[in-house]
Amino acid sequence: MLRFHLRSFLIFLLIFLIEIAIALWVNDSIIRPYGGDTLVILLMYYFVKTFLKINPLSIIIGVTAFAFITEFAQLFNLVKHLGLQHNRFWVIVIGNSFHWLDLIAYLVGTIILIVIEVVLKRTGNS
Repeated sequence: MLRFHLRSFLIFLLIFLIEIAIALWVNDSIIRPYGGDTLVILLMYYFVKTFLKINPLSIIIGVTAFAFITEFAQLFNLVKHLGLQHNRFWVIVIGNSFHWLDLIAYLVGTIILIVIEVVLKRTGNS
């Protein structure tokens, strides 16, 4: 079950660098908020896939559920309720602004992953 999958790790690193580039240099109303949220699903998926050899659909469901839970934690202002609103790390990790469109971005990322996995399975490259 535990392993190190180099290809998944390299994809994770590439997506991580793209996320950093978006955060540093993109200041628009589409790519930064929604492209970043879409990519974060892929980022988490490939991070988990780097270290765990389990069914890809299980990982996809897990990271999507985690993203949704985190987003709803923002809706209920979890950071403030836990008294962590002055801790920059937790404000970044949990976030502090809920938006319904973020959930759609997560679903787009999820659909992208499902398509990738279906294509890889059909070509025998999973």
